[in-house]
Amino acid sequence: MFFDFGAGEIFGLGVLAVILVGPERLPQLAVDTAKLIKKVRAMATNATTELRENLGPGFEDLSPSDLRPKTFIKKHIANALDEVDAAERAPKFKAKIDPDLP
Repeated sequence: MFFDFGAGEIFGLGVLAVILVGPERLPQLAVDTAKLIKKVRAMATNATTELRENLGPGFEDLSPSDLRPKTFIKKHIANALDEVDAAERAPKFKAKIDPDLP
């Protein structure tokens, strides 16, 4: 399913939660956990937005995955290779036509 958990593991974790927390407090724990996840997501979104604003123009499409060193290096190498390819495809010289020829 997700995070390499199967249905059996999820069911087992649910039963364990009911035993440890108790059925009367489990709904409130689920609500508190959902609020915590929502706060963490909001903080991550705010941090990304502030980072984009502080970096200035040219970084509008920045995503947190771009800050990983491996992704950063791959992106810059790909851009450099694209520039080399574009330079190779460009004509080495421009032919000039003599306007005096008939």
